[in-house]
Amino acid sequence: MQDIKELSLKELEDKLLSWGSPKYHAKQIFNWIYRKGAFEFNSMSDLPQALRATLADSFYILGMELAEFQKSTDGTAKFLFQLKDNNLIEAVSIPAGERVTGCISSQVGCKFACGFCASALKGFKRNLSAGEILDEVLYLKNNSRKEPLTHIVFMGTGEPLDNYENVLKAIRVINSPHAFNIGARRITISTCGIIPGIKKLQDEDLQVELSISLHAASDRLRSEIMPVNKKYPLAELISCCHEYIAKTNRQITFECILIKGLNADKESAQKLAALLKDLRLAKVNLIAANPIPELKIMPPGKTEIDSFKEHLFKAGINVTLRRERGQDISAACGQLRLKHEKNQL
Repeated sequence: MQDIKELSLKELEDKLLSWGSPKYHAKQIFNWIYRKGAFEFNSMSDLPQALRATLADSFYILGMELAEFQKSTDGTAKFLFQLKDNNLIEAVSIPAGERVTGCISSQVGCKFACGFCASALKGFKRNLSAGEILDEVLYLKNNSRKEPLTHIVFMGTGEPLDNYENVLKAIRVINSPHAFNIGARRITISTCGIIPGIKKLQDEDLQVELSISLHAASDRLRSEIMPVNKKYPLAELISCCHEYIAKTNRQITFECILIKGLNADKESAQKLAALLKDLRLAKVNLIAANPIPELKIMPPGKTEIDSFKEHLFKAGINVTLRRERGQDISAACGQLRLKHEKNQL
């Protein structure tokens, strides 16, 4: 059987026509799955009974199961999902007033081995399919009944631009008015700096947000904590960013996780300001590192974080400090998966 979420609206219309059914039923099916959260074809009451039976014989809707769920005192919810092949992935729901952001994964594990991230500790397994990515969004949407899911960020496990086709296919469904209908500007792709992927993205007819994990402003330190920098060094990455902004006229957000004793001092702030000073439409988002004992990662103190932010601000850099969320539930990428797998041993 096939995951029906692997089909775009056009592909589903074509499938229905091949069965001798009117193609308008495709929009009804999309509405049932993505708007109403239906998990069974038999519940789609405005479809002919014969079509419901044919769909049930040919497709399934959900392809993963909830393995573990945690909810923080601040409302942040962490989901651990088990896929059909028993691999595990994570997603997070982050409420903030009337805004609910879904942070979703794009791969099982990660091959880029950033030194501050728990996602790669178990290695890379495989890409997620578009349908599996949409499964995450469905679970998060159905968990946010009081406040609707308003934003999606590809900041969970994996590198989205390393799974480009499946991520873009999922985004087009997330953005579709016949499905989740989440505006493109409310969808963010976060990358460690895969230059060919950034260049492909700038040619897409999608106004999605782009976020780049920077974390260091020198090639020496960035290569040490982000091996991808050896293939795509800072000079080439920043040049690519200039090109992206010129072509799309869209802002790029640079993520900078501040780690105690590594990249949170005054010199690091000065180097970051110098690197970005000529980059039009750039913003820096500072993030205090989540403690990861396995990697000996700890956040700097509040005074050091505030000083880092103030230096960037005085240098004319658009800078924000991300509020810490889900600290009591291991909300950082890969942490719940690691904890769950340890408990199964």
